[in-house]
Amino acid sequence: MQKATSSQPIRHSLRPFQWLQPHWGKLVQRQELILIVLLLICTLALGLGTDTFLSSSNLLNIGVYASWFGIAALGAGLVIMVGGIDLSVASVMALAGLVCALALQVGVSLIAAIGLGLLCGACVGLLNGVLVSQFGLPPFIVTLGSMGLARGITLALTSGAPVRDLPPQFRALGQGEFNLAGIGLAFPICWMLLIACVVSFILHQTVLGRYIYTVGTDERALKIVGVPTGYVKLITYCLSGILAAFGGILMTAKLGVAAPTAAIAYELDIIAAAVIGGASLFGGEGSVSGIILGTILMMIARNGLVLLGLPTYLQWLTIGAMILVVILLDFWRRRQV
Repeated sequence: MQKATSSQPIRHSLRPFQWLQPHWGKLVQRQELILIVLLLICTLALGLGTDTFLSSSNLLNIGVYASWFGIAALGAGLVIMVGGIDLSVASVMALAGLVCALALQVGVSLIAAIGLGLLCGACVGLLNGVLVSQFGLPPFIVTLGSMGLARGITLALTSGAPVRDLPPQFRALGQGEFNLAGIGLAFPICWMLLIACVVSFILHQTVLGRYIYTVGTDERALKIVGVPTGYVKLITYCLSGILAAFGGILMTAKLGVAAPTAAIAYELDIIAAAVIGGASLFGGEGSVSGIILGTILMMIARNGLVLLGLPTYLQWLTIGAMILVVILLDFWRRRQV
């Protein structure tokens, strides 16, 4: 009798928190919620720790630079969702920007020049997709090879020299603004939001989108019902190449110069943004909103570390640690399901 009365207060004290148990797992599994919390924490900390982080010019720069990273990260995220990896995205960005600039210099129209740049990205994506889906080669090795191939072609086209004096109408793609209710919204940010909507539509409103998720989780089941999973992967790698190429064209338009050495080592930030945004390296998971939020978080971290005056090696250390933590959280979440 004494034991029953002594245990009663303990059960009563725990009761107010029992309602959290069925909801906590769902909250933790929402990667977007975690990212929003992290964004708020980073913004608050950097706003208090620096004098210029919350300035309008700095926030605009973060948004603009996040645009081409975000577009490329959306393509890389699609590949990750089907259980692959694309290390060639940064080299494709440089190649597409340089090809577009060279075409403009020889008198090709703006639309045709952009089309040539996108075609380069599609060709690299097609090469990756064929070797991975049709020949069964490991995605890491294939895209590592195409990364070197694309970078080598980029350097060879101009012998390593940059292309300058780009036409004003081309530079306007990356430097112009869209006036919305008296607020200037940079064109690259508009392009990122537009492409994010298109990719979201593909993932959630088309058969291809459903196949992309299913290939990452249970490819064998799709094969049993006769779905050509190899072509799903092929299309996904082509989309990754096209999106990386468009991101590279926007980057070139913003900077006003096409440098063969542009976007070197960007693949780490791009893949990290997709993974931090919820694209699971185990395949089958990911969202457009999460990838965009992951990209913004990456850019805020990079920008904040620079404003704090930290050395470059600490920036790399921080980004690497972020990737490892997210992978561990992803593994933990999967074990809770």
